[in-house]
Amino acid sequence: MRIAVYAFDDITMFHLAAPLMVFGEVGRLGLANDWETRLWSGRAGSIRTAEGYPIGDVGGPDTVDDADIVVIPSWPVTLDPTGEALRACLSRAHDRGATIAGLCLGAFAVADAGLLAGRAAVTHWSAMEQLAERQPESTVDTSVLYIDHGDILTSAGTASSMDACLHLVRKYLGSGVATRIARTLVVAPHREGGQAQYVERPLARPTAGSPIAEVLDWALARLDEPLPVARLADRARMSRRGFIRHFHQATGTTPARWVLERRLDAARVLLETTDRSIEDVAAACGFGSGVTLRQNFVAMYATSPSAYRRQFADTTTA
Repeated sequence: MRIAVYAFDDITMFHLAAPLMVFGEVGRLGLANDWETRLWSGRAGSIRTAEGYPIGDVGGPDTVDDADIVVIPSWPVTLDPTGEALRACLSRAHDRGATIAGLCLGAFAVADAGLLAGRAAVTHWSAMEQLAERQPESTVDTSVLYIDHGDILTSAGTASSMDACLHLVRKYLGSGVATRIARTLVVAPHREGGQAQYVERPLARPTAGSPIAEVLDWALARLDEPLPVARLADRARMSRRGFIRHFHQATGTTPARWVLERRLDAARVLLETTDRSIEDVAAACGFGSGVTLRQNFVAMYATSPSAYRRQFADTTTA
């Protein structure tokens, strides 16, 4: 298995190291004799990382000619358009049967090469909107850590690169090999949940003093109470239909969806900062029961409240 990892000036060392570590362990542990990982760039020579360290002996585009997997491990945070030479290189590699992997912001280079049209894709959560604008023919999935179409793979942000690379090892060498590498690197062979649990969602704030803004503040203080649309509309002194219309204009979502997301936000805070039982958290956030909280939590974040708490709990305050 020949793997070509793209390197460029100002790439962070972590993004470059993730695929090199995972794929390199295959050979170092003697798990497969034919796995070879090489660095390449737009020209042979050297690159300088974002941390200021030079890396030499970087191959040129011809490195890709016989690669089975071509990895774009990241992309500049400025999301520069991909140059014609790189787009053509990725297209040629794909046409001859190589797997193309765009990790983290590397999904942008894959998109620019026209390889994500009509497919679902994922990237770092902070750049999902930009990817959707850049590739409108692709569906950007906010809920997963990586997506593998067989010939094209994209992954979410930073550490998800290791999840995606372990997935490729699992795909070609089996779960036993992937698990052994994960154990050596002291990471999970397969992380529970998706990227949604890491996303920061700033609240849309309507004009201060407006009826909708007043209702939002009022509702946030009463998440443990029933908050049907009719009650919110009454508070705003609007008809139900008029309230829904004004609410959507102010927040970009529906009242029911807004209430659900705020309750889940509140639940996340309690799970992170307290040791209250799941039933208590559910009651405090208006879900009524732990079962209802779990169902909504899993649907939104692809992980359970208990698993989320294990991963994110602040043990200094719990």
